[in-house]
Amino acid sequence: MPQIKLSNYYIKNTVKRALNEDLYPSGDITSSLVKNTKIIKVRLISNQQAIVAGLAFAKQTFKLIDNKIKFSVKKKEGSLVKKNEIIAIIEGKAENILIGERVALNFMSHISGIATKTNQFVKLVNKKCKICCTRKTIPTLRVIQKYAVKLGGGTNHRFNLSDEFLIKDNHIASSDIKTLVSLAIKNKKGRKITVEVDNLNQLKQIAGLKFNTVLFDNMSIKTLEVGVKMAKKYYQTEASGNVNLKSVKKIAATGVDRISIGSITHSVPAVDFKLEI
Repeated sequence: MPQIKLSNYYIKNTVKRALNEDLYPSGDITSSLVKNTKIIKVRLISNQQAIVAGLAFAKQTFKLIDNKIKFSVKKKEGSLVKKNEIIAIIEGKAENILIGERVALNFMSHISGIATKTNQFVKLVNKKCKICCTRKTIPTLRVIQKYAVKLGGGTNHRFNLSDEFLIKDNHIASSDIKTLVSLAIKNKKGRKITVEVDNLNQLKQIAGLKFNTVLFDNMSIKTLEVGVKMAKKYYQTEASGNVNLKSVKKIAATGVDRISIGSITHSVPAVDFKLEI
């Protein structure tokens, strides 16, 4: 699986697209009412406790608008901040700072939201159990979202469909589980193979075949415990399906190696930040 890296080139081009979206076709017609000769100092503040993430995107936003704007970071990327803590000081021409305000905050709010929610899950499970994200991401923004998961202490699952074999329920419904696993083993070429099972009978059908991970989907705690005991000596084990902050601790207690959670990317609440003059 490729490592998630946010290069300066990637950040710059992503922010550039966001600014183009916000400023087309006539620019910020409201902020243009403010005299652009006025220099202001603005505090970037968190309205809640959170893991701070996306500072490079915020900084790049103001840099692209006006490279004379000073962006002084007071809290490190990935650090935990409390409500009302100052994260950065921004100084420059008033109009130019106002133009970039929403784009900068949007990036930070979303990236920090994923990192914060991921970290909440990570803190609830034992160190042997990994919290993983999925491919349930916003199209074209997957690299950012998976970066945020890592920042929150989580683990990245496969990045795309070429990274590893993941034989899921609809694959199995279109064929049969043993045939698919056998074909994956034959064609793996160094890639890992994960097989999703909905019941223990499916696990029994493929037990003994040489693949890597059994993914237990939407199973009760009792069934999951039995499945983990059956598979643990031979395979890595994973659980998924409607995992939340109330259920994750019990799932981890079954001895499963990792828990995959789609909600940490597809429906995570944004962190509330503000710029205060």
